[in-house]
Amino acid sequence: MASFEANGGAKKVVYVLDCGGQYCHLIASRIRQHAALSKVVPCDVPAESIRGTAGAVIVSGGPESVFDPAARRVDPKVWDLEVPILGICYGCQLLCHDLGGEVEESRVGEFGEASLRVASSRALLPAEADGSRVWMSHRDRVVSLPPGFETFGFTEHSPHACVAHRDKPIFGLQWHPEVQHSVPGFATLGRFVDLAGLRGSWNCEDFADAEIARLRRVVSAKSVFVLVSGGVDSTVAYALCAKALPADRVAGLYVDTGMMRKDETRLVKESLEKAGLGGRLEYVDASERFLEALEGLVEPEAKRRAIGKTFLEVQRTECARLFAGTSAEWLLGQGTIYPDTIESGGDSGQRADVIKTHHNRVPEIDKLLAEGRVVEPLAALYKDEVRAVGERLGLPHALVWRHPFPGPGLGVRLLCTRGGESRPLLRDSDLALLPPGVCAEIPPLRSVGCQGDSRTYRNFVVFSGDYPRDWHVLGALATSLINQSDTVNRATISLTRRSPSNAQFFDVTADPPHTVTRPRLDRLRDADAAVAAVLADANLMASIWQCPVAMAPLASTDRPRAETVVLRPVDSTEAMTASFSKLPWPVVDRLADAVKSALGDSCADVLYDITNKPPGTIEWE
Repeated sequence: MASFEANGGAKKVVYVLDCGGQYCHLIASRIRQHAALSKVVPCDVPAESIRGTAGAVIVSGGPESVFDPAARRVDPKVWDLEVPILGICYGCQLLCHDLGGEVEESRVGEFGEASLRVASSRALLPAEADGSRVWMSHRDRVVSLPPGFETFGFTEHSPHACVAHRDKPIFGLQWHPEVQHSVPGFATLGRFVDLAGLRGSWNCEDFADAEIARLRRVVSAKSVFVLVSGGVDSTVAYALCAKALPADRVAGLYVDTGMMRKDETRLVKESLEKAGLGGRLEYVDASERFLEALEGLVEPEAKRRAIGKTFLEVQRTECARLFAGTSAEWLLGQGTIYPDTIESGGDSGQRADVIKTHHNRVPEIDKLLAEGRVVEPLAALYKDEVRAVGERLGLPHALVWRHPFPGPGLGVRLLCTRGGESRPLLRDSDLALLPPGVCAEIPPLRSVGCQGDSRTYRNFVVFSGDYPRDWHVLGALATSLINQSDTVNRATISLTRRSPSNAQFFDVTADPPHTVTRPRLDRLRDADAAVAAVLADANLMASIWQCPVAMAPLASTDRPRAETVVLRPVDSTEAMTASFSKLPWPVVDRLADAVKSALGDSCADVLYDITNKPPGTIEWE
């Protein structure tokens, strides 16, 4: 993994104590953006081992409860370090619990957007913090403070969302300042850095040069074989390897899995050649091999692991062919970025919850990592940092800013089922949230979510009928229902059933099981291309982070063999959090019409995902 060093000798460090949270390394990244050196360490690091080098300490969030005997803890002496200390989410709860406060499990969790109210002025918060949006992901909450602490901010469900010691620089935030969607978050972390006097101890612009030097040292006389998808992560990783090593010791492989977007292979070839990276880039069509590996699989994790394993098998076959007759010892190069690692359960030193296994983090890859046979130049970075490195390397702007596309491709946007799944009923308390004329239904199909730093695999709700065409009202409805529910982790609206008289009733498409097959992939490709064409025509491709298009084996009563298309446009910068994109309604109508036109009678409905992350992941699987 790439490492970060201080500029010019020993510098004080912001230590981020990792409690297994999904956003732990994002905290470290945000601190670097404030020009301060940061380092992630296990949460149980002995306080004495960091006492001399610590300039500040941040305790991250995590998936556990302070009531769990097996939950991660920090060395109690950490709280006595004479440096600024900040606890975030679980870290805030742990801080208050350890120092004599009281924490309880709340009946209603907070996942996603909340409104922060500032109770008293504090140097940590910027002036515009009062009434601003912050991002939550928790169920436990602080209900009474330790001695010497006071509250300086709260939300509807968190009476102590911002706490601080009256005399010492010790702070706790129940919300996540590190994520883009917490409006005062970046400035708050900047104030924490300034409070510690550490601004200027890190220069992010040095990363590319330092990483090229590191690659030369680590790779030594070996060769590197990079899996290239045409996305920004693998392209930047390939470019770094190409700059670090002689041309005859770097090779790239683009694998057509059969799960690519329409015309993807041609576009990738053209863009990489324009970037000057097409010299030793091999292309292989392995679609049949991937489809065979996915035959009969329906569970998201099983699909992801099969895809990752097949990638590695294809890579080994092609590597043997390319390097036949040579004495070259090869290393696998990957464009892994930190969200891939943390959502897959973390690296060897972590115990983060597995949200979804990325294709570059299957057990076979982990084994190669342990053997020192993998190089990952970007493994400590987030998407926004990768793009900055790409721009610094001189890669074409259009390539650096392409919409992200998952390594497993459409294979994880094609929902599968064997049929027979349960259909939970909405409770009276859920129905009470619905505006007049709005219908709600929970179809018999599940999707992956991330709530409280843990993976969920739950059903989703569909709103249809006469719902208000007001994104803020719909977003608030989705947040309220999911926060109080233990059966759904995602909310959508139907774009075709707009009156109570034709409200949707879904059932599994006829003749299950429904798995990853070429005909289903072709239909999804057509729907995806239709959506991309509308967004491009409306000049919206650059204003949204990405727009995954998924297809679910859900039919309507009048079309029992059709399937349902799901639109998932989101806004983000680093993929760890996201808000659903609030596109203009005329464009939304055009999107629905385009999908229906492309699929004809094969389309039962078009849904629009109105879930933020958390609680829903960006991809449905």
